[in-house]
Amino acid sequence: MPRFPLALLAAAWLTFSSQAPASQQTAKDTTLIPYPETRRGDVSETLFGETIADPYRWLENDVRNDPEVADWVERENKVTDAYLETLPQRAWFKDRIRGLMDYERFGLPTKAGGRYFYLRNSGLQNQAQLFVRQGLRGKPRLLLDPNAWAKDAATALDSWKPSDDGKLLLYSVQDGGSDWRILRVLDVKTGAPLADEIRWAKFTGLAWVGDEGFLYSRFPEPKEGETFQARNYNQAIYFHRLGTPQSADELVYATPDHPDYGHTAQVTQDGRLVVIHSQIGTDARYEVHTVDLTRRSKDGWKPRALVKGFEHDWRLVDGMGQVLWFVTNQDAPRYRLVAIDLAQRAPQWRQLVAQTEETLEQATIIGNQLVLQYLKDASSRALVFGLDGKSVRSIALNGIGTAGGFGGKPGDPETFYAFTSFNRPQTIYRMNLATGQSTPFASPKLLFDPRDFAIEQRFYASKDGTRVPMFIVRKKSVVGAGKPVPTILYGYGGFDVSLTPGFSAIRMAWLEAGGAFALANLRGGGEYGRAWHDGGRRENKQNVFDDFIAAGEYLIAEGITPRDGLAIQGGSNGGLLVGAAVNQRPDLFAAGNAAVGVMDMLRFDRFTAGRYWVDDYGYPDREKDFRVLRAYSPYHNIRPGKDYPAMLVTTADTDDRVVPGHSFKYTAALQAAKLGNRPQLIRVETRAGHGSGKPTDKAIEEGADVLAFLAQWTGLKLP
Repeated sequence: MPRFPLALLAAAWLTFSSQAPASQQTAKDTTLIPYPETRRGDVSETLFGETIADPYRWLENDVRNDPEVADWVERENKVTDAYLETLPQRAWFKDRIRGLMDYERFGLPTKAGGRYFYLRNSGLQNQAQLFVRQGLRGKPRLLLDPNAWAKDAATALDSWKPSDDGKLLLYSVQDGGSDWRILRVLDVKTGAPLADEIRWAKFTGLAWVGDEGFLYSRFPEPKEGETFQARNYNQAIYFHRLGTPQSADELVYATPDHPDYGHTAQVTQDGRLVVIHSQIGTDARYEVHTVDLTRRSKDGWKPRALVKGFEHDWRLVDGMGQVLWFVTNQDAPRYRLVAIDLAQRAPQWRQLVAQTEETLEQATIIGNQLVLQYLKDASSRALVFGLDGKSVRSIALNGIGTAGGFGGKPGDPETFYAFTSFNRPQTIYRMNLATGQSTPFASPKLLFDPRDFAIEQRFYASKDGTRVPMFIVRKKSVVGAGKPVPTILYGYGGFDVSLTPGFSAIRMAWLEAGGAFALANLRGGGEYGRAWHDGGRRENKQNVFDDFIAAGEYLIAEGITPRDGLAIQGGSNGGLLVGAAVNQRPDLFAAGNAAVGVMDMLRFDRFTAGRYWVDDYGYPDREKDFRVLRAYSPYHNIRPGKDYPAMLVTTADTDDRVVPGHSFKYTAALQAAKLGNRPQLIRVETRAGHGSGKPTDKAIEEGADVLAFLAQWTGLKLP
């Protein structure tokens, strides 16, 4: 079910790095292009006995509605663009990233009514197109082309779901990178749009109720001028009947006495039950209700409580009749598979597959079998079980990497899954459920040889002795040379998000240039279940920074990277990570890229979805949490007089997940402090958001800018 994550970018931003030794740079690199003047206000607050200055609070204002903020952004971008244009590496990276992205890419197929729906990008299209074919070997037909929706290609197809008979397609549209969605419906046979349109959907699932309509989640329409800033409260689930206006939609589930609750709906594959998940924050702690659709004409939308109390994770697998399967961490911090029969007089949970040493991520029912996906040291493993929970076989995967998909329905003879790794773009496989045989459905044609790159997984000790895994990727020729090379260290460490191996054309450009890439699986993530997550949040958040710093020290000590050749990068919660690590150990890093980061930890809960994040960060208005947040907040802990690494802060004007004011304020504070001779710059993208839906052209430009900046300060020598 959709969650309310901080970072969509946890996996999407696994890239970037650097080039020209910091030791070779001088003051002229920054003084030639002076920073723009930034007005310093006199705002301050007394919180729990401490006076907190906030001189740049005016930069929190919406850049679309405040001319002063818009002027500041324009002046900052001019300075950053002028600096980036001087970097000789920029053109090489742009050209190489473009070349590496120019290959045919496919998404996982979804089968409905004998039709197969799937995404395809021919290579450099700004947005992937949605195709449909009749039968597995039918002729592909273009169904939706988001590239024609906006001149700047910043309007994207977000999610989509065909009706069970494959005759209709429900899909959501994302504009300018915002989290708001517009829902529309298409006649699949004719390609003609229906008149139905839904506004103000956000963090929503798409759930068909037969062929009469669908369920979705929405928030109240925001007040004028507050669309991208106001906090999100009072999410509710509605039913939209096809052919009627949104104003006629039926309220299905809401909690007006608890406006902070969020709600999403799913419908089981047989169309019998609606399963409603409710949550308070970003933690996977749910209440679950069901609605029996066979009784709707008599009972209406009458919910039945299945799980009360926000204590555990309950991930719906599927349902048949009155039987539901779930993956849960109740009494199993690394998750187990359970089932319940609602037809019983007193339904009881029964365990089908017990917890193992590996973390169970998800399960699906296809045909008459269950496919369970596990994480073993942050790499995927897939196993097949019978519906009775008895083991059948394992699915052979292609080494260290990430598998996903395994979708389908009870009774299906097949399923599709994807596999990717650091050196392998996503390949789609079709698996015959009767034989277990997997065959490629869509394999990319590569412009490089995956065998040229070495992937290692190592384990290092953090400050408190905790054993932390880290992937290290290099050219085999680099490994053979035995010399340290400029390295990008990427991390996230939060919100129960697991970072697993995946391909990135931007990162591949860095590797081809001779650099190394390291991915640290920090505490706060979900790689090892609940204990790993708990070990890196709230009062334990410092463990995440310690893990990241220890990773950098390990890379230097092991001769992977030279001391003046280490760059760090992270997006969203990872942007916070970069800001905090740089404040705590500015001597360790040569360069950093903090992308769309949460930088003011005392006010993060004041905007859009920020209020959900208290599960991981704590409450700024509670003294115990305030003390923890105050100690590491990037905006509040910049250390004037210390030599800082070169910093490029990146954000976007339509980011309504982590509002850009975080990055604006942080950058202004960096530029006002005396932090040595290396530049402290910000790059603000227009008509873009937190990451999803970004056009290919913009991704290439941003990737080249970031890599060239990091390359300038770490000493990477281009081929």
